[in-house]
Amino acid sequence: MLDIQNIRKDFPILQREVNGKPLIYFDNAATSQTPQQVIDVIVDYYSNYNANIHRGVHSLSQEATDAYEQARLKIQKHFNAKHSHEIIFTAGTTHGINLIANGFSSLLKKGDEIIVSALEHHSNIVPWQMLCERTGAILKVIPMNENGELIMSAYDALLNENTKLVFVNHISNALGTINPIAYIIEKAHAVGAAVLVDGAQSCPHIKPDVQALDVDFYVCSAHKMCGPTGVGMLYGKEAWLNKLPPYQGGGEMIAEVSFEKTTYAGLPHKFEAGTPNICGGIAFGAALDYMNAIGFDAIANYEHELLDYGTEQLLKIEGLKIYGTAKEKTSVISFNVGTIHPYDIGTILDKMGIAVRTGHHCAQPIMDFYKIPGTVRASFMFYNTKEEIDAFITALKKAIMMLS
Repeated sequence: MLDIQNIRKDFPILQREVNGKPLIYFDNAATSQTPQQVIDVIVDYYSNYNANIHRGVHSLSQEATDAYEQARLKIQKHFNAKHSHEIIFTAGTTHGINLIANGFSSLLKKGDEIIVSALEHHSNIVPWQMLCERTGAILKVIPMNENGELIMSAYDALLNENTKLVFVNHISNALGTINPIAYIIEKAHAVGAAVLVDGAQSCPHIKPDVQALDVDFYVCSAHKMCGPTGVGMLYGKEAWLNKLPPYQGGGEMIAEVSFEKTTYAGLPHKFEAGTPNICGGIAFGAALDYMNAIGFDAIANYEHELLDYGTEQLLKIEGLKIYGTAKEKTSVISFNVGTIHPYDIGTILDKMGIAVRTGHHCAQPIMDFYKIPGTVRASFMFYNTKEEIDAFITALKKAIMMLS
């Protein structure tokens, strides 16, 4: 059992008011909040050992380098990567996806096929469309059903000897659906295709084991899991990372430079050009320490309670429809009420101190499938409570009354 009240004390922002009301933060799928333990690590870095890494011989540089590389080791351990150099620091999930898409520009040819799912965030659609434009590869889509689940029989039919790459999110940001990525990976490998999994929405709730999954690439962002914005992680199998060309040129990613020829550094530095978000990387490691101390099994169990409770209470409201009713899903509820526009509901809830997300959630193909402009999305984290859900339901009923 989690001691929720003590956990909530770790998050300074949860003590504030919005529009004169206690903040209820249900926009965790966009960005989670940051505990004091991680904030302290950020302050400590800039107060005591702010310096550039890897290149300096002075003490501050050595301290910063050690802390940054220790964070890489924490990430390696958390995701169970075989080697620390298979962990590439990025600016976030989108950066990691674009890095791989850019690399595959040199590996694909006209007529090759790549597969995406109907449940993807725009960040896992647009880079691949751009890749197809550059290479002549063909983009195919795994369709979804009314419950917000991918149709695996259709996926099986899409796979063939021309399939070179499959990319799918682990969990849908718009619906909360948990996709069967172990099956997707196994089937893709059977035809010789590589697989990239977008873990932005899964990593706050579960602990992926990249070796057990046998996934080729896995990406995520720190700001979804109690860390800072502007930093993330790309895991790639060593053999694949060695095949791909560098994404950016500059300092740090080189071995030797002359005006005649440049040779590149080995992993992971080959993909980490320039001065990185040093403080962000260190704080990412601290965020993993914080969440692991609580325990991901305990987090998952408690968040499932919140999901069940929130779903039950919302479905008591007349005219409310939930989108995304997969058997396997995480603590995200997307809904609409009758013909009321989701933006109007979200605006009134904000006046009552409640933060939800409204719109298409960077997943327009999902909204097009349901023939709706968007949804109201309430997304829960382990520091939320059933009492907050009760207050949310009361406020939602008021909003509906005002807008009807």
